[in-house]
Amino acid sequence: MKVLGACPLDCPDACSWVVTVEDGVATGLRGNKEHPVTRGALCVKVNRYLEQVGAPDRLRYPMRRTGPKGSGRFERISWDDALDEIANRLTGIIDEFGGEAVWPFHGTGSLGYLQGMEGYPGRRLFNLLGASHHRPTICSVAGSAGVRYTLGTSGGMDPEDLAQSRLILLWGTNPLSSGHHVWKFIQDSGAYLVSIDPVRTKTSERCDEHLAPLPGTDAALALGLLHVIVARGAQDDAFIAEHTEGWPEFRDLIAEYTPERVAAITGLAVEQIVGLGERIARTRPTAIRASQGMQRHAGGGMALRVLACLPGVTGDWAIPGGGLHYSTSGHFRLDLAALVRDDLLPHPVRTLSMTKLGENLLETENPPVKALFVIGANPVGSNPDQRRVIEGLSREDLFTVVLEHFGTDTVDYADIVLPATMQPEHLDVLAGYGHLYLIWNEPAIEPPGECLSTTETFRRLARRLGLTEPALYDSDDELMRQLLTGHDLDRLRADGFLKVQPGPVPAGTLQFVSARAELAGHDPLPAYTPPADPGDGLVLISAASQYFLNTIFGSNPELRRRAGESRITLHPDDAAARGITDGAPVRVANARGSFDSIAEISDRVRPGVAATPKGRWAKFSGGATVNATIAERDADYGGGAVFHDNRVEVYPR
Repeated sequence: MKVLGACPLDCPDACSWVVTVEDGVATGLRGNKEHPVTRGALCVKVNRYLEQVGAPDRLRYPMRRTGPKGSGRFERISWDDALDEIANRLTGIIDEFGGEAVWPFHGTGSLGYLQGMEGYPGRRLFNLLGASHHRPTICSVAGSAGVRYTLGTSGGMDPEDLAQSRLILLWGTNPLSSGHHVWKFIQDSGAYLVSIDPVRTKTSERCDEHLAPLPGTDAALALGLLHVIVARGAQDDAFIAEHTEGWPEFRDLIAEYTPERVAAITGLAVEQIVGLGERIARTRPTAIRASQGMQRHAGGGMALRVLACLPGVTGDWAIPGGGLHYSTSGHFRLDLAALVRDDLLPHPVRTLSMTKLGENLLETENPPVKALFVIGANPVGSNPDQRRVIEGLSREDLFTVVLEHFGTDTVDYADIVLPATMQPEHLDVLAGYGHLYLIWNEPAIEPPGECLSTTETFRRLARRLGLTEPALYDSDDELMRQLLTGHDLDRLRADGFLKVQPGPVPAGTLQFVSARAELAGHDPLPAYTPPADPGDGLVLISAASQYFLNTIFGSNPELRRRAGESRITLHPDDAAARGITDGAPVRVANARGSFDSIAEISDRVRPGVAATPKGRWAKFSGGATVNATIAERDADYGGGAVFHDNRVEVYPR
């Protein structure tokens, strides 16, 4: 039997897949050949997904902690015992401290609308309890806000249109290691390819040209390219007059960013800036493909504002194959309000930022967080300032419930662990942020042991709490129909995917000067915001791994073997200045924390920059990972994370 499903992981590709089932056992998994983006291929990580589903160390039963927090010592208990303990603790906490002392912490372990972060599973229940709202700031929020200030929507060009481009700027993105399906459209285009990345990645090596600016200087580079374009009179005056606002002010700002000034900011040669600017000036259509990594710094939102302006100056927004692709999420018009039911809130509640977990858990007032539900997340491995996150999770007065598949670093700090279903075992629907397709996921097999879907877990908890609100007990089919109002659900279920009609981009008039940004306290002009880490040393980039997806697959033995030891790549000049040789053990440190690694000496990184992949678990890495060095500090827009605005020193050990 063949069952259509969808990869739930935090990747723009949101692949459609086909599960082969024999006698109730999933025996095969492949990409759906019929899906126009998946085209039958999965990635090196997801190819092993069925190994994850059947892994011997998968969590299959509820557990209660028996040792100190962090020890990872648990005993098996029944669902009745687990739900009784959770209900009793929640009731006591809410009676004493109020509902806002409860924090449902959703991560990106699943991007499903029923079982994952996109639909905030359990939010109906938490709303009725008056719990704090969770703000998912760890991934793309700064860039999405920046794009909206310019375009009026966070939806950009259809990535399939890249096949029509003649020049493609791959800006801070490495699709051959992360989200590789877009590469097919890039190859189909025959376009001249430019990689803009501080690291010479696998993707950079396949491009015609590579520019390696200093991390966090992307907005300055974009303004410098615009300076070259405008100086040559290559702006599209007709498009600007008909479709934009604020051009005179923006033009004056562009004039300030001469190639010489931008070279000093970015560390690039003047000739590189002028050469690329002239190429953009004479090439239509030009497309920019950017991804989330480049906006994880102090000026990340501003950088995406400027990138969204560039096709407005050249007129590429009006040409098929031109524009900016950052995320397609803004094109999916689903009834999220009907799914999450914020109308169930008894009163307004506070919002807690995902990337300030350590700070929020260590706050003792207003009220303190006393109950934490971790859903599809591994914050010990994924959040900034690992030391403070662990300190917060170690509080004996914090009641922590974790819904999980494996014994992650975060599970070790739980009071109660609840085993969750995996993607072939439950119903869900996804919307890719790297294409325009809704993807249906039909359950293919029964879950092992006593694993429950996230939706069913919260239905059972609501019943144990004695709550009578009917909306808390809607079935998954009912939830799906409420979410997909206006969409052909039956066709989606039969075919496995359905392309949505994108909205206009820009949505209205493109804003070179944004009144909305000014109203929010930001510069109305899209300018350059420099990096903010005050430390000395090297700028550390912690980009996506070839073998892990965030911290998912961090326990998979084969993928861990392929990934090898933790390595940090240093430029030969930086290594020599520190007396570090290739293969030497090193300690990477700043005032926030440190982690151990192995030095790899290579000119793949530019001088002044170090690089190490993210995704490792602390328990397999000497107790700390790269996130031990990263600050709980907000980017310019939306409270986004600053993983790449991080200075460290590297020492031999």
